[in-house]
Amino acid sequence: MKIGILGSGLMGAKLGRLWAACGHDVTFAYARSAAKLARLAQETGGMHGSVAEAVAGADTLLLAVHWSRVDDVLEQAGDMAGKVVLTCCVPLDETDTDLVVGTTTSGAEELARMRPRARWVSCFTTSPSESFAPVFARKGTDPAPQLLVCGDDAEAKEIAGGLIRDIGFAPLDAGPLRNARFVEPFAMVTAELAYGQPGGPALTYRFEKLRG
Repeated sequence: MKIGILGSGLMGAKLGRLWAACGHDVTFAYARSAAKLARLAQETGGMHGSVAEAVAGADTLLLAVHWSRVDDVLEQAGDMAGKVVLTCCVPLDETDTDLVVGTTTSGAEELARMRPRARWVSCFTTSPSESFAPVFARKGTDPAPQLLVCGDDAEAKEIAGGLIRDIGFAPLDAGPLRNARFVEPFAMVTAELAYGQPGGPALTYRFEKLRG
């Protein structure tokens, strides 16, 4: 699969590296430093380019930028019509302390309003990037940690699910995109558990339904 990574921070860089290791063709775009994009491409055997180039050449996109950069990256991306877009953007303020959207809407829903012709899936918001490498190293070991997924397009969610499984997580369908308005605050809980509590940031989770 050809994957365009829009954003080269912790989320975009780590997921891009792991998807490249799975054999996907990855193109990195959008960074403060062109040298960083070139380095990521060299390290992964992928490519780098402008946002428009990454969008045009991709089957699927990952939007992984700070909320303050959303307008800029979308302007460069165009309408993304027909593209499956995975978003891990939590709508945080400049200090990463408070949500600036919710709970009658969500960051994911606002993105869908801004680019209604794209096929949006909200995922990777509720696990810190520090969990990706250890989960990937244990891929195939049961039970896999879960990852909440929201979206209105069943086929897009299935594509996202495959990419989630590639990392080593089990996708957990959390319903339509509107449910991101509840998932995004949950991301703040997982951030507190990962970064504010002892034990290190490589946090994962599983939900179980008890029977009997």
